[in-house]
Amino acid sequence: MGKLLLTGVDGNLGQQAAKYLLELVDKDQIILCAYNPAALEEYAGQGIETHVTNFNSPDGLAEAFANADKVALISMPFVGEKRQHAHKNVVDAAKQAGVQQIIYTSLVNAADESNPSVEKIDHAYTEEYIRSTGLDYIALRNSQYAEAMITNYFTYVKAGGTLKNNQADGKMAYISRKDCAKAVAYALASSAYHEAVLNINGPELMTITDFIEIGNAATGNHVTYEPITDEENYAIFDALGVPRTTDGVFQKDSEAPFSSEGMVTFGEAIRLGKMDNFTDDFKKLTGQAPMTVKYMFEHEADFQVGERHSKDN
Repeated sequence: MGKLLLTGVDGNLGQQAAKYLLELVDKDQIILCAYNPAALEEYAGQGIETHVTNFNSPDGLAEAFANADKVALISMPFVGEKRQHAHKNVVDAAKQAGVQQIIYTSLVNAADESNPSVEKIDHAYTEEYIRSTGLDYIALRNSQYAEAMITNYFTYVKAGGTLKNNQADGKMAYISRKDCAKAVAYALASSAYHEAVLNINGPELMTITDFIEIGNAATGNHVTYEPITDEENYAIFDALGVPRTTDGVFQKDSEAPFSSEGMVTFGEAIRLGKMDNFTDDFKKLTGQAPMTVKYMFEHEADFQVGERHSKDN
């Protein structure tokens, strides 16, 4: 049997997924890949097979994947044609190397053409391209990371107490990034899923107002919510120095380490009811219940969005 290969271990999600995977299978069954060689050093020191990979180029990818039976492709941290090209390189190399299955971290409701999220375009492309190759697959369609909104909540605690965004009364089943990482590890280790689409959702649907109220109850703060327009939301991010696209310059230690185009169109999608998928797929996959927003706020130091680790914009 071939090995289980995990990409992106130099990123927040991949780093956490590697920890879970090492709890599920023996290290001699694992291959870990990253763009940043420094992120692989500790694993190589444990005798784990590692490869430095640059998905912007197909060179060497098939060789890196040669011993793998399954590949988990963690979506790249940039948006647009460049990301689609990088994902295609990975899928083509997997096919060439004889990989049997690809696990891909996608986005909730990615296939819906009416979903305005700019992020979903690349995810829909990648899902369809994987299917077109004939490879087996598991598409993990993640809901929004709760960590992003917990960090955002505390930004507004420090900035006057009124959280403003364009989500209005739309609902989202917020999921911890740690649970999304757990889903990747379990999908890699599982033999039960084939040509599957799994929605990786949190345990309950809620509006951003509900989210804030849970945060207030857990922390003793008194944040309120004010809905604003898409353009007003862009203006807030502009004032914070957040780049409009992933081609822009990201500030170190930013509390919003994403592009504003991604965040604003995501908020629009939530407002329009395009992100309110709600299933128990996570529990079926892992045998565990996803963490609640209440728990994450009660342990908020462990559930912040963190730095943007990508060395490749």
